[in-house]
Amino acid sequence: MIFDFVLKRIRRNHQADKRRRSPTVLVEDESESFDTNNPFPDPVTIEFRDVIDLHSIPAKQTRAVVEDYLEEARRRGVRFVRIIHGKGVGVQREIVRSILERTPSVVDFRDAPAEAGGWGATIVTLGVNDTSGD
Repeated sequence: MIFDFVLKRIRRNHQADKRRRSPTVLVEDESESFDTNNPFPDPVTIEFRDVIDLHSIPAKQTRAVVEDYLEEARRRGVRFVRIIHGKGVGVQREIVRSILERTPSVVDFRDAPAEAGGWGATIVTLGVNDTSGD
């Protein structure tokens, strides 16, 4: 599955921020605005993988992205995922871990091995998808 829903959410927030700061030019039908500062007006699609790197995700959207990612992994029946949050001061790591603690499909999580990011990444074990209605 493709993560355009995540990127649309990010893009929507980003465009709203830009609209507040810069002028927009109306398109011919005037029903949607065109941001002249955005070189990529179309949504970017990302292929689903068992690892997600949060370095490019704005901090205020980390929670929504991780929750959506875990739900998609569960829906696909993925058993293990790696979430790269970086080492830094540990803020993003704590956000990720707080989400993992309250997500019912998460069986276990731990620091990744040194060769896979160490304490800058978290390995997550997800429960088997036992719902046949998906």
